[in-house]
Amino acid sequence: MGLKKALLSCLALTTALWVGLVPETAAAAPRAEVEAQFRQWIATDLWREAEAAGVSKAAFDRILSDIRLNWDLPDLVPPGTEPPKARPQSQAEFSSPGAYFNEKRLQDLAAIGRSLARQHAATLKRIEAAYGVPGEIIIAVWGRESGYGRARLPHAAIDVLATKAFMSTRPDLFRRELISALHIIEGGDITAERMMGSWAGALGQPQFMPTSYLRFAVDFDVDGHRDIWNSVPDSLASIGNYLAKSGWQTGRGWAYEISIPEGVSCAQEGPDRAQPLSFWEQQGIRRISGPAFPAAEAGKDMMMLVPAGTKGPEFLVTPNFYVLKEYNNSDLYALFIGNLADRIANGSGAFETRWGDVGKMLRSDVLKMQQSLVAKGYDVGRVDGLAGFKTRRSIGEWQKSAGLSPTCFPDASLKGRL
Repeated sequence: MGLKKALLSCLALTTALWVGLVPETAAAAPRAEVEAQFRQWIATDLWREAEAAGVSKAAFDRILSDIRLNWDLPDLVPPGTEPPKARPQSQAEFSSPGAYFNEKRLQDLAAIGRSLARQHAATLKRIEAAYGVPGEIIIAVWGRESGYGRARLPHAAIDVLATKAFMSTRPDLFRRELISALHIIEGGDITAERMMGSWAGALGQPQFMPTSYLRFAVDFDVDGHRDIWNSVPDSLASIGNYLAKSGWQTGRGWAYEISIPEGVSCAQEGPDRAQPLSFWEQQGIRRISGPAFPAAEAGKDMMMLVPAGTKGPEFLVTPNFYVLKEYNNSDLYALFIGNLADRIANGSGAFETRWGDVGKMLRSDVLKMQQSLVAKGYDVGRVDGLAGFKTRRSIGEWQKSAGLSPTCFPDASLKGRL
């Protein structure tokens, strides 16, 4: 029962975050007309691209013989309709990040993760020897992505990818993924009927997109197939290979929760402002509890991270934190994986500092703040309404220049001032 609740809670949060980013679908053209256009598109445009990519005609016809449009997917733009206007958006970073780190959910996932780490200890040891990634990190990714392989994958991946390649707001992306899926099936690892995935086209227990599958999936149980749907060794090793090839540094941690002393700026974060550990220690930065920084980190670069500004936990992170973000480009995701891995490895708990209430912020509000900061000469990175590290530190730098105490995070009180 603990697994079921934890899994449902985890998947519900993921769905809520994704759906919050999905615009409302415009009124569709007549379905019969769209279905006919879909078949014509497959026979002409898609075949030309698949042929150029090296897919055989026999495989193409066989795989797509029973293809169908999935009208239940979000983010669709049927031919003849205009892309929908995005509605006001809000997400975890702008309400209460603490909700993302629901303690009961993390405790349940950690308990299951510890049990599975013991069960698969021999396999994890071989994977760590092969790829250099700690077993607890791999188990944590497995748990977060698919509830340790027990999450239901409800969609035929080929239907999802073809539908989105034909009529979504990102057809180019999904066309590439669809061609990659054709290569996977033609290669013999799995049939089209058994290639199940999420509503976004992510495959199997590691939730790889097809392009990632082709790059990172491995046949670790040596049965002749890279099976990330049914083989635990293949799934775990594929996660390890993904992280290793993304730059995981063996022997280093991922992050250390710290306390930033009063008077030390929070506007120093970001991978482009890495400094040796000694630099941060000279500013009086220390681990918030427990022992000093590991001796192995001495002399190595670390980066400040303040995902909620001064209104939540503060960290020094290693390059491995940004490797976790290669799996999912979200600070909160990487923190979730790291914290879950620590719980699995050593029974640790929640971060020492609580997540503060950052107020209800819409993405459109943050977008306006970013535009104002850019007009004042600040580098906020992408002007997209997401409070990434460049936006956070620009807010902190502007606050300091305006005589305010830096918080390094957008909030309603800054809207009028900016």
